[in-house]
Amino acid sequence: MKLDAQQRRTVLGHPAGWIASGFGSGFSPFAPGTAGSAAALLPWLAMRELPIAGVVALIVTAFLIGIWASDVVIDRLRISDPGVIVWDEFVGQWIAWLPLLMWPAHWLWLLAGFLLFRAFDVIKPWPCSWADRSVKGGFGVMLDDAFAGMLAGLVLGVLLFLDRAGPGL
Repeated sequence: MKLDAQQRRTVLGHPAGWIASGFGSGFSPFAPGTAGSAAALLPWLAMRELPIAGVVALIVTAFLIGIWASDVVIDRLRISDPGVIVWDEFVGQWIAWLPLLMWPAHWLWLLAGFLLFRAFDVIKPWPCSWADRSVKGGFGVMLDDAFAGMLAGLVLGVLLFLDRAGPGL
């Protein structure tokens, strides 16, 4: 659903709107979720320089901030899960890329993590589908993408492990 000018002002009229919209990436006219996932790369490039515990702490903090920011935007727009909210994609994408911190890899693995996350986010296998249907508000908005990120991270981690193990596995 495309937002009209008044709705855009409503979102951006509060700091939570800037966060929830992924600093504006959620206003993309085409595939805002994919745009949000792609925009998540910029902070990731800085985050990956931190120790793993620091990255996990940032992701948990971003998840909690995302609940608040999503709740504010939902309340302001009176729409249960507006497409402009893409902070959930940021957090889910970061979760998907966590294995790359343990096994530094070629940039193609970053692309693989991106594609895996987008696939799980769109297809919504269980538990993503359960969270999407059953959990409402900002927590629900964030939770299904966190699950998609976990599934994508699990698959990416297995693929990285198998790649490292090589033919002797």
